[in-house]
Amino acid sequence: MIISLLLLAFIILVIFGFPIAMVLLFLAVLPNLINPWFPADPQYIIRAMISGVNSFPLMAVPMFILSGHIMAKGKISDKIFNFFSYFIAEKKAGIPITCIVTCLFYGAISGSGPATVAAVGSMTIPLMEKIGYEKNYAAALVACAGGLGVIIPPSIPLIFYGQSSGLSVSDLFIGGILPGLLLGFLLIIYAYFYDLKKGQDRKKLILYSQEIKNRGLKNLFKESFFALLLPVIILGSIYRGIASPTEAAVISVFYSLFISMFIYKTINLRDMKEVLISSVSSYCNVLFIIAAATGFARILTFLKTTEIVGNVIASSITSKVALLIFINIFLLLVGMVMDTTPAILILTPLFLPIIKTFSIDPIYFGVMMVVNLAIGFVTPPLGVNLFVASSLAEVSLDQLIKRVIPFIGVFLFGLLLITAFPQISLLFLGD
Repeated sequence: MIISLLLLAFIILVIFGFPIAMVLLFLAVLPNLINPWFPADPQYIIRAMISGVNSFPLMAVPMFILSGHIMAKGKISDKIFNFFSYFIAEKKAGIPITCIVTCLFYGAISGSGPATVAAVGSMTIPLMEKIGYEKNYAAALVACAGGLGVIIPPSIPLIFYGQSSGLSVSDLFIGGILPGLLLGFLLIIYAYFYDLKKGQDRKKLILYSQEIKNRGLKNLFKESFFALLLPVIILGSIYRGIASPTEAAVISVFYSLFISMFIYKTINLRDMKEVLISSVSSYCNVLFIIAAATGFARILTFLKTTEIVGNVIASSITSKVALLIFINIFLLLVGMVMDTTPAILILTPLFLPIIKTFSIDPIYFGVMMVVNLAIGFVTPPLGVNLFVASSLAEVSLDQLIKRVIPFIGVFLFGLLLITAFPQISLLFLGD
């Protein structure tokens, strides 16, 4: 009865546009308001919320957010794009492919989809329009390629999944490598075939390519070397056992700050006030959502929701394939209406016991979950990457949504492969 009431209240409040953190907080205290004898009183909820954010692994999130803001302000993505342009730009679909590769590379630094879209799109969307691409197509490409930033390690959603599941964040990062590269490769294939039909202004492309070539590979490498080294330092320190993901996040902050201030000189001390304010503002929202989701998750535990949902699914779904189809469809729908953070924090405790009974690897499941929710970054009504790209390109959301549909199809095909072949996520983990 109470579970049905909570579900109904959640749907109504979300439809009416209430902030998700406030919705979760209200639902966490609602059972006690209905029944004063309910064991989880407001004091318990507050303690649960505090314990939910009092976590060493979670400290990686604000550090990666701060690092992403520093790199965006320091124009580090521009250095990476120019370097790859030297090799790819003059080829067929060269600029879109360079954009996708840069998003993959930048995602391995920031761990955030919207941050990747903002950093890469601010340079590439005007450039693609200049050489003959439609602005809507350029914005759609960047919005979808930016979604790779939440799959390629270090992925902020995978950190949240690790926090909720108790799994090694380092192992989850390793599991995200091949799926992220696969989706990037599929986007490149689509961009190539799109160019065969539409294409760019070849003369303008050659002119741009010549400008890049005239700067010389040596100079471009010198300019981009320290930027290219950043993901190597972050991921290398994690996989070599030198640093935990949280410690690597702190390293990324100091390294990105150092190269932006003293090597590229694109940031000064006065800029840091803006960077810090924007970073704190971004993380405060995330922190409140984490706290509220933790409190709500404890309520679901008291109500034995996991057992109830597990029994319902077990009685109606008998095969692993049927379960995976159901979960994928469910997560795709959730990703359309809910932010990634609360979705992971609420659904992981629900689904984890169920997938274990079907002998589904939890790391494979975590990667699959994040890929599903990454698609939500580019699907209306809450596709945050769409909002960022729409703002950058100054195009209407309706126009952008039409352009993004083929890219969503590419993502869905990639999701099908990742779901059908677990080794894509588990290959680098060994036994």
